[in-house]
Amino acid sequence: MSSSDNSVSKRGKGSRGWSWSSALVGAAAATATAALFSSKPRDPTFHLISIDLTSFNFNFPVLDADVILTVHVTNPNIAAIQYSPTEMSIFYAGSFLGSARVEAGSQPPRSCQMIRLPARLSGLELAHHAKSFLADVARREMVLDAAVDIEGAAKLLWWDHRFKVHVDSHVTVDPIFLDVIDQENQSHMELLLA
Repeated sequence: MSSSDNSVSKRGKGSRGWSWSSALVGAAAATATAALFSSKPRDPTFHLISIDLTSFNFNFPVLDADVILTVHVTNPNIAAIQYSPTEMSIFYAGSFLGSARVEAGSQPPRSCQMIRLPARLSGLELAHHAKSFLADVARREMVLDAAVDIEGAAKLLWWDHRFKVHVDSHVTVDPIFLDVIDQENQSHMELLLA
């Protein structure tokens, strides 16, 4: 028997030979894992595009205002994200002015989308800061601060990892026409181990 015949008989029916499909699946898994671990997660970006007044609610002796905040959100990461519902807190002169509801949702990898957030702003709180508010109206610039914590999960192939993003926004608006004049947004993402 030749040496080649001998090697064939040693493998027998029970042992496995080379498989291109197994090699390709292994290579794809290794490439995806390497890409996943070599790409550092990046913070998403948030930009307030517009504030639209939808209604006034008369709560004697002041008016509350219902508005829609249109926010441009960018996910720069290679993984799709899903996030839970949350509330954005809005402040004026250091005091709580109102909140905007962020519904649960998702966003594809490396994408941008517009989300619309309904919010209610307290006229009573503006009344407590009447002097500052009237000065802001006179110079047509009003500074609002907002903060939100968003929790969710990023998913890529079999990898599903939870995260938390904290966003602080400092927005200057025209208090008469509610135009966005200037803004500064800072976000920080934290990967959750549990």
